[in-house]
Amino acid sequence: MKTAVIVFPASNCDRDAQVALRNTFGSEPIMVWHGDATMPAVDLIVIPGGFSYGDYLRSGAMAANSPIMREVVTQANRGVRVLGICNGFQILSEAGLLPGVLMRNANLKFICRDVWLRVERNDTAFTALYTQNSAIRIPIANHDGNYFADDDTLAGLNQDNLVAFRYCDEGGNVTDGANPNGSLENIAGIYNKNLNVLGMMPHPERLMEAELGGTDGRPMFQGLVEVLAA
Repeated sequence: MKTAVIVFPASNCDRDAQVALRNTFGSEPIMVWHGDATMPAVDLIVIPGGFSYGDYLRSGAMAANSPIMREVVTQANRGVRVLGICNGFQILSEAGLLPGVLMRNANLKFICRDVWLRVERNDTAFTALYTQNSAIRIPIANHDGNYFADDDTLAGLNQDNLVAFRYCDEGGNVTDGANPNGSLENIAGIYNKNLNVLGMMPHPERLMEAELGGTDGRPMFQGLVEVLAA
């Protein structure tokens, strides 16, 4: 199995993604520069967090127009799994692979702390090793993590069961108090209609080892290994 991590100017989580993939897939991921126009066929593409292009203009907007993103869109449309984390989620939205936008946090502050997420479904490649409706602890680190979509888009996400994670409390209850950034309906991550593209604001790659404070992120990558190897 082959994996790739896309690297943009001012990405700062590309190494974290690289280590997570290396340790779970057992092979070195391809680190693909944003200016490249092509990349080899792979089984999984990760668009990492960070501050691509310094978040100038709009978070993810400039990165979404990088040459490599045309290839990412092409491979995603062919069914390749794509995982966008934090800034990666913003880039996927700006590139049109996921609906909605990520706006400034409701409190207008950068937020960096652990949050709880409710796993809305576990029948996808990304959540196969999680328990549906369970609460997992994953860190966030963002200034523009406030998910917004118009009423029709939001209704479509709910109707098609495309919400991947919602912010919740430790008991799995989705409440206003558990929402760190003002995201509509506590949305922390969404899928595309084919379920092969996932964008999420929290960072599962940062909780892969007990030495880092927890392992709730590990099942996502281990599940991808099992699904892609099947």
